[in-house]
Amino acid sequence: MWKKDSSEGSDRFEYLQTLVTEFQDTDSEEAKEQVLANLANFAYDPNNMENLRELQVPDLFLDMLTEDNANFVEFGMGGLCNLSMDPECRDVILQSNGISLVTNCLSNQREETVLSAITTLMNLTTPSSRAEITDPAILQCMLRFSLSESPRLRSLAAVFLQDCCSQEQVARAEQQMQGQQTAVGIPLPKDD
Repeated sequence: MWKKDSSEGSDRFEYLQTLVTEFQDTDSEEAKEQVLANLANFAYDPNNMENLRELQVPDLFLDMLTEDNANFVEFGMGGLCNLSMDPECRDVILQSNGISLVTNCLSNQREETVLSAITTLMNLTTPSSRAEITDPAILQCMLRFSLSESPRLRSLAAVFLQDCCSQEQVARAEQQMQGQQTAVGIPLPKDD
């Protein structure tokens, strides 16, 4: 039985490696999108975490967050969201300036990308990263999202504010926002 598991793990690694190589070698945007979507789905399975780390997939996803192709950004953000639940992947993301890259996705026009960014920020919250993740600008953004017409965005922003922030931080951010007529800086995403 051990041989079967070992062989299965080896096959899994080889398959994931084939996907990463295909992404790197192809010039087709459509093929890259398909590979990214597949890798993001594989990132949901804890059994794949070690292989994905070894293949530097967290870095690949982080690189996608600055691309012009909206699908690259969405799939990269979705993959990071899945990976960020794993403590070792979370550490890789944090060490790679991930908070800043993820925070920039809060202004994305696609709701799925924004939802993944909020969830990723919650997953990246540790004692050492909390101050950066609960920066007043991020809290003000979450307060605006908590007023969104989208129930998913409104609810997730409320969870972020409740789980990641102190009541004092939220109150301070609300005070700072008083008198601001518009959602300055970060537009609300469009519903797809």
